[in-house]
Amino acid sequence: MIRPYVLAETNWKAVEPTDYPIAILPWGATEAHNYHLPYATDNYEATAVAEEAARKSWESGTKVIVLPTIPFGINTGQLDVKLCMNLNPSTQYAILKDVADVLVRHQVGKLVILNSHGGNNFKTMIRELAIDFPDLYVCSINWWQVGNSQEFFVEPGDHAGELETSVIMHLHPDLVLPLSEAGDGAAKSYKLNGFKEGWATSQRHWTKVTADTGVGDPKHSTPEKGAAFLDMTTSKISEFLNELAPLGTEDLYE
Repeated sequence: MIRPYVLAETNWKAVEPTDYPIAILPWGATEAHNYHLPYATDNYEATAVAEEAARKSWESGTKVIVLPTIPFGINTGQLDVKLCMNLNPSTQYAILKDVADVLVRHQVGKLVILNSHGGNNFKTMIRELAIDFPDLYVCSINWWQVGNSQEFFVEPGDHAGELETSVIMHLHPDLVLPLSEAGDGAAKSYKLNGFKEGWATSQRHWTKVTADTGVGDPKHSTPEKGAAFLDMTTSKISEFLNELAPLGTEDLYE
């Protein structure tokens, strides 16, 4: 069945007469996720979350459109991990500019970047887009930060831990190796207090932090946890889209 809110599936007959208040751009990465999860974990997550949130919004009468997922992210700290694909931030911004140009040409007034990769950070890019495309409102959502993951997981983890493993177990169980083959996701932390306390920041050199490329133990993962977390997450994102769609930029503040 064709889903009219997924650009990759719908057609010109449906798209041409439809006014879309919001375009959703899922953005992931292609990188190692411990031993047991696929390289495209972030892409599967971004796509599924965007499409399910859009489905719920359409059911509420908000006709958002989901663009195809960008499969590569910023992985400058993982260049020595085999076939972790990297986009430099400047390349990422060039892609965003071209996407924004298309949206503005066709009167799509808002862009929501649905981010699924911790290495991606769109805040400064959104600031620059506001200069280049003043008529386009842009914001980003990190889907895994929606809601309180501690209510669903024993130890959510940072990368390929219980949260991500549970989600992929639900979405693509055929792509998950048995947990007996997963590493424990043990990771080193910074020595410097500034990093520990959060007021200093840098990027992590991944292979100096973790041996199995994971950060977080996946041993308590279940598909049921993944399904419940996704349902909560996509419902909250859908509510956000429904609230955002009718607003002008002058109506965003109270």
